[in-house]
Amino acid sequence: MPMPTQEFRISTPLHRRAFLRHGTLCLAGLGGALFAKDESGTAKPAPAVRVGIVTDLHYADKESTKTRFYRETPRKLEEVVQRFNAEKPDFVVELGDLIDQAATVEQEIAWLDEIEKVFAKVTSPRHYVLGNHCVATLTKAEFIAHTGASKTSHYSFDHGGVHFVILDACYRSDGEPYGRSNAEWTDANIPAAELAWLREDLKKHTSPVVVFAHQRLDEADKHSVKNAAEVRAVLEASGHVSAVLQGHSHKNAYQQVNGIHYVTLAALIEGSGEENNSYGMLEVMSNGALRIKGYRKMQARELEGVKRKA
Repeated sequence: MPMPTQEFRISTPLHRRAFLRHGTLCLAGLGGALFAKDESGTAKPAPAVRVGIVTDLHYADKESTKTRFYRETPRKLEEVVQRFNAEKPDFVVELGDLIDQAATVEQEIAWLDEIEKVFAKVTSPRHYVLGNHCVATLTKAEFIAHTGASKTSHYSFDHGGVHFVILDACYRSDGEPYGRSNAEWTDANIPAAELAWLREDLKKHTSPVVVFAHQRLDEADKHSVKNAAEVRAVLEASGHVSAVLQGHSHKNAYQQVNGIHYVTLAALIEGSGEENNSYGMLEVMSNGALRIKGYRKMQARELEGVKRKA
């Protein structure tokens, strides 16, 4: 399969904190960071960490709907894998809804095994965010058992001087985890125990923080986590969270809320043909500034680093 032409469209969100000057991101406080030059000869900071990103694959062996072409997902994912293996990111993150919902547990596991065989061809370490479709029919333990996912659905890790957090909002308002068709997708929540863990985890780190979630943590109507405001308060109190990357609503979107970038990524599933694929390469700088190289339908962005606490 031929590799896609990179679409690197610079998107300038309508906010004074995310800005470009003469086509180059203005970054302060990088200290002794290494710099590389782009094609125009302009110096740009070399990333501390590079992360492959893709979301909302919704694989299923079933008929297409108006915009979702379920059986095309493996072919689209093969292109993603080829790109990631060529660029060799430090790790990759799948931000949820790897599969679509099946009528039976057996069918769901079969679909999951099929798409996991493709995703497992990625040579970089893989991380998975649980999406509502991942654990609609299956339990969380079953999803984890049939993928390369971590044994815990929320966790954190460090790489290249950056702290990364994986969140799980697949809980009902009463704290029950999703599974066996027991929940409405609009009832997404970060439960009290996970929120307490997040608060303590962030207290331990002063490096830039990037958070990955499936359901949105900014304001996005029914696609938002129901207690998103409470979660945002914890992120803001840290003073070191640069960005939240999220999926779920299937379209490119951006908001900045109290100094934190909320970047919503376009879904791989939407649209037929390779031109409607969607994936990207996230580059995190040493001060938490971000670059997203967008491929196909994923929008490229350049965002400044967080105003860190003294």
